[in-house]
Amino acid sequence: MVKAFHAYDIRGVYGTDFNKEDAYKIGFFLPELLKASKVLIGRDDRVSSPEIFENLCKGINDAGADVYDAGLTTTPMIYWGTAKYNFDASVMITASHNPKEYNGMKVSAKDALPVGYDTGLKEIEKRINENEPVNPEKKKGEIISFDIKKDYLTFQKQYLSDLSGLKISIDCSNGMAGLLIKDLLGEQPVYINETLDGTFPNHEPNPLIPENLVQLQQSVLKNKSDIGVIFDGDADRVMFTDENAGFISPDLIIALLGHYFLEEKGLKGNVLQDIRTSKAVGEYIRKLGGTMHTWRVGRAYAALKLREIDGIFGGELAGHYYFRDFYYSDSGVMASLLVLRLVNRFKKEGKSLSQIINEIRKYANSGEMNFRIEKKKEAMDAVKDAVLKNEKPDAFYDFDGYRIEFPDWWFNIRPSNTEPYLRLLVEAKTNALLEEKVSFIKKIINKFK
Repeated sequence: MVKAFHAYDIRGVYGTDFNKEDAYKIGFFLPELLKASKVLIGRDDRVSSPEIFENLCKGINDAGADVYDAGLTTTPMIYWGTAKYNFDASVMITASHNPKEYNGMKVSAKDALPVGYDTGLKEIEKRINENEPVNPEKKKGEIISFDIKKDYLTFQKQYLSDLSGLKISIDCSNGMAGLLIKDLLGEQPVYINETLDGTFPNHEPNPLIPENLVQLQQSVLKNKSDIGVIFDGDADRVMFTDENAGFISPDLIIALLGHYFLEEKGLKGNVLQDIRTSKAVGEYIRKLGGTMHTWRVGRAYAALKLREIDGIFGGELAGHYYFRDFYYSDSGVMASLLVLRLVNRFKKEGKSLSQIINEIRKYANSGEMNFRIEKKKEAMDAVKDAVLKNEKPDAFYDFDGYRIEFPDWWFNIRPSNTEPYLRLLVEAKTNALLEEKVSFIKKIINKFK
């Protein structure tokens, strides 16, 4: 039984949660499911990626479909390539921000539409468990080398601007951003951990864990950088520090990006945030002329929703930023180029990044807290009922856990889609009110531990 199928992708400890035989079967059943005669494949630099690639390709070929091998890539390169070159299916072999022993696959359909558990992965899992791979026609596909890096760099370069006055520190986390970033930004930034190394010798490639930021923060302070930039392992996510090495909550960057799309470009329309995003972001976007929409966490949901509302751009607390001009998909590199452009503009106007972020940030925020609980639904409902007993909400969302807003505070409580956790985030107008509400909710949750 394969244990690696999740809401957004296939991922787990390689050799434990899935193995090369599973990779072969996934490859075999994928072309028929997505009605694809050719499949674009990219991979990260993890130690297990070549073996997964070999067996995935063998399965695809044995099913009669061709593999277009893009080689080492970032995950967004594969999203872009899927839509740009009109592939009906693609697979990126990566475990994103997870530690070195993990690996996995991110599957996309035509137009780079994400294939999640509800939109195809469940069916692949079912076929793996119930069927043996047999191709009655015995027709085999082939592997065709397909380098997309040059075209991809040409696309990204349209978002470059003159950054000559900006001091930048960049941490590639020994991940796939190192494949591209110097081709775009040259030797101007101070780079750390830019060498591709799938063992991640310097720190795990997850920028949301504070200890993984330490080297970047030291570089920012040492080099007096105006901004620090850090990518995750497959470069679909990016996060930032200000000039004081203070970590910037990724949801606030959605508001900052509004200055490019809504102000500089003069676009009017929809912007997307996930259900955990600070209330301050929607307020800021509305001031710039945008209309904010709130939706579920994760690319499998966000990319589809942005397309549905024809949104200009959107983002998530986890550091994903989605763009209409990027086939409604997320790109850490594109987001970083736009943020650098804006920080340089504000510097010329006499404003530091920390000053801009302080103008956006209006609330005291708890950050996302995790509780290991079996009865997630019961705990969530207990919190909801206790809170609504005392106050009448301004807004109520129930499509990804609960987000309940009141005039001077709000909270989101939701079950993790990938881990055995209940997640809580609280925001309030004052620190005192924040402490009061967090304490109240924690007491209820702790009864279920």
